[in-house]
Amino acid sequence: MAACSTLRLAVRHCRKIASVQQLCVRNVKSRDSNLHPAEASPKNLKRMDELPGPSLLNTVYWLFVKGYADKSHALQVEHKRLYGPIWRSQFGPFDIINVATADLISQVIRQEGRYPVRTELPHWKEYQDLRGQAYGLHVGTGAEWYRMRTALNPKMLKLREALAYAPIIHEVVSDLLQRVERLRSRSQDECTVCDLASELYKFGFEEIPTETLRFIAAVNNMLTLSESVLFFPRWTRKIFPFWKQFVQAWDDLYDIAQNLIDRKVKRMEEQVQRGEQLEGMYLTYLLSTNTLSLSEVYITITELLLGGVDTTSNTMSWTLYHLARDPEVQNRLYQEVVSVCPDRRLPTTEDLNRMLYLKAVIKETLRLYPVVPGNGRLIVENEVVVGGYWFPKQTQFHLCHYAVSHDENEFPDAEAFIPERWLRAESSHFHHHPYSSIPFGVGVRACVGRRVAELEMYFALFRLLQHYKVCPVDGSSDIQPKTRTVLIPSKPINLRFIPRT
Repeated sequence: MAACSTLRLAVRHCRKIASVQQLCVRNVKSRDSNLHPAEASPKNLKRMDELPGPSLLNTVYWLFVKGYADKSHALQVEHKRLYGPIWRSQFGPFDIINVATADLISQVIRQEGRYPVRTELPHWKEYQDLRGQAYGLHVGTGAEWYRMRTALNPKMLKLREALAYAPIIHEVVSDLLQRVERLRSRSQDECTVCDLASELYKFGFEEIPTETLRFIAAVNNMLTLSESVLFFPRWTRKIFPFWKQFVQAWDDLYDIAQNLIDRKVKRMEEQVQRGEQLEGMYLTYLLSTNTLSLSEVYITITELLLGGVDTTSNTMSWTLYHLARDPEVQNRLYQEVVSVCPDRRLPTTEDLNRMLYLKAVIKETLRLYPVVPGNGRLIVENEVVVGGYWFPKQTQFHLCHYAVSHDENEFPDAEAFIPERWLRAESSHFHHHPYSSIPFGVGVRACVGRRVAELEMYFALFRLLQHYKVCPVDGSSDIQPKTRTVLIPSKPINLRFIPRT
C-alpha cells in the first residue's frame, strides 16, 4: 500500500505539470491516464455515451440464445474481444461500465473514495429491511460500513492474528481427512470420492455439524436465485416464486448463524458467572469487545459463513482437479511437501514460508478460477476519469477480473495451468501487474476472510498430498466453470484418492 501511495503522489505531481490534452491522448496502458476530474474539464474528455457496447436486445441474445446466462465469466472475454477493454452494457435497470484490463481496474480503485461501495445489492437490502435486520458488510455503506469493517479487520486481515487460527484449522483438516478416507473406502473401487466440491462444502463447518447440510443447501438456493430476483422488478414478487424462495433461503442462513451465536453467548455468560476467563477465537472477540451490536454480529457471522462455503471448497476442488490431470505438477508439489515435513509431520505456519510451490499452485488455481469472476464499484463520492472517459457520480463499474486474469498479454498461455509462472526464479513473465489477478477483490473492500481462507487451503492441500496421490476417474472429461454468482464447476468433480505408502 505504501508503494501505491507513493505512486499516487508522483502521478498527481505529473498531472499538475502536464496539460489535460496530453494526458487524454495517452495510451490506456499508461497509469498516468487516470486523470482526476478535479484537474480536468469534462468538456475535454469523452463521455460514457460514446462507449461501445451491446444493446439490450443484443445482451438478451447473448444470455438466453447463445447460452451465456450461466457463463457470464466467459461473456466478459467475448465482449472484451468485440468492444475493447472498456465498454458499456445496459440490462433492465442496470447501466454498467465494464473495465477489463489491470490498468483500468487500478484507475477505478484509485478513485473509489474513502467509503467505496462494491455494488448495489438491492435484493439483499430488501430482505434485510423486510426482516428488520442490521445491514452487513455487503449492504452497508458510508461511515457505518467503515465502522463495521474496522471492527472486523484486526482479527482477520493481520497475518499474525490469522496465524492463531492454525490449531483450529488443523482440527478441521483432520476431520476432512477422516471423511475422505471413509468416502473412498466405501466406493466401489475403494478409491473414488464423488462430487468432491459438495463434500468440501462441509469443510470448516464442524462447529455446527447438525446444521451443516441445511446451511449449504440455503447457500446454494440463495446464490442460484439471486440473479433471477435481481433482474425482475419488485412488482413481480407476488407473481413468480423466486422471491419467496429467496427469502426462505436467507431465513435459513440467518437462523443457523443466530442459533450458533446465541449458544456462544450463553456459554460466555456461564463462564463469566463461574469467574472463568473467556476462551475462544473470532466470535468470542466480536461478542466481548462490544464493537458491534448483537444484531450486527448476527448478520456479520451469517455473511462470513456464507462467503466461506464457496471460497475454500471450490478453490480446493479445482486445485485437486488440476493436480490429478497433471502428475508432473502433483509430484513436484509432493516432493516439496515431504522435504519440508518428512514422515507426515504436521505442518506449522513457519513451514508454509518454505512452501513456495504450494502457494504458487493455489495462486494459479485462483487465477484460472477466481471465486467471483467480477467485482463492482459504485462511485458515490466524486466524478472520475477512467480510460480517457469522464463519468459522473453514481456510475456503476464492473471490474472484469476474470477477463484480466485470462488475458494473454498478462499471462502467456493463459488457459493453461502453470504454477511456475508465480515463481520468480522460473518465469520470465513473473512480474505481473498488481491487479492482473485479484481473486479476493482489492482495496478496502477486499475479502475480509482472505488470510484465514488461504491458511485453510494451504493446510488442507498440504495434508491431503501427504496421505494421497490424486488421480482422475477413468474416462473423465474436461470440466468447465459456470457462474452462479460465484464460479463453480459445471458438473461434479470425481477423483480417486490413492493412499501413499
